[in-house]
Amino acid sequence: MSLDKKSTANVTQVLTEALPYIQRFKGKTLVIKYGGNAMVDEALKNSFARDVVLLKAVGINPIIVHGGGPQIGDLLAKIGKESKFIGGMRVTDSETMDVVEMVLGGQVNKSIVSLINAHGGRAVGLTGKDGHFISAEKLNVSQESDDPAVNVSELIDLGHVGEVKSIDTSVIDMLIKSDFIPVIAPIGVGDEGESYNINADLVAGKLAEVLQAEKLILLTNTEGLLDSDGSLLTGLNAKQVNDLIDDGVIYGGMLPKIGCALDAVQAGVTTAHIIDGRVQHALLLEMFTDEGVGTLIRGGGQ
Repeated sequence: MSLDKKSTANVTQVLTEALPYIQRFKGKTLVIKYGGNAMVDEALKNSFARDVVLLKAVGINPIIVHGGGPQIGDLLAKIGKESKFIGGMRVTDSETMDVVEMVLGGQVNKSIVSLINAHGGRAVGLTGKDGHFISAEKLNVSQESDDPAVNVSELIDLGHVGEVKSIDTSVIDMLIKSDFIPVIAPIGVGDEGESYNINADLVAGKLAEVLQAEKLILLTNTEGLLDSDGSLLTGLNAKQVNDLIDDGVIYGGMLPKIGCALDAVQAGVTTAHIIDGRVQHALLLEMFTDEGVGTLIRGGGQ
């Protein structure tokens, strides 16, 4: 099928617009948090896999950190175990942790690896326990007492919910140098060999910091950061984002992602992006076009 003159012009414009971005980011590392609708919708899953393979093909080094909360909830329901959350975090006893490892380190991780490989990539799946590369410790969470007369905070035991203590990047460095695409399940290991379930956004952010990645990209089920009128905000610096938080424009479920993005850019990651994973080829559109499809955040106040 031949292209008409208008279609040819559009294709040419897209390709020429992408060239300077490809040249700029060749050899750079991207840490991508993969989750939300992009992980469950078949068209979006294939779109994501093709984007990752293309990024690698043009000399960029993508690293994927994935979630899997809904899949964990589904399996827990099948075995008759109720999911319990406190402050948006899954309470993870030993039995639940076994399910988390089975789903994240097995089912979800291997399905992403298989999909990328099916599109011509060379993906390798691992968890933070492989090579002991994500050292974790128990996440301590406190909340105010329900009794207003008692002005104390209560320590909440979330079980095997952890936070990143340190990251040894030698395994990741080896995979990148061997031209593989790492696909990481956010499971860490404690000093005694115990497993910890860690928020995937936090793992992606910490990994981007340690690797001094060019970009941290967080796929979400929203357009990005919106102002009070519902318009997309982009090209923000850390000071502007903090002002938006203080003004109450950014609140609720977006705060942890924003916190992760801010920590990354303030620790040396060049830019952080919160992009709409519901858009096909969102990664390519954000990476290789002038407009992008989300919110870009830089460090500093300039």
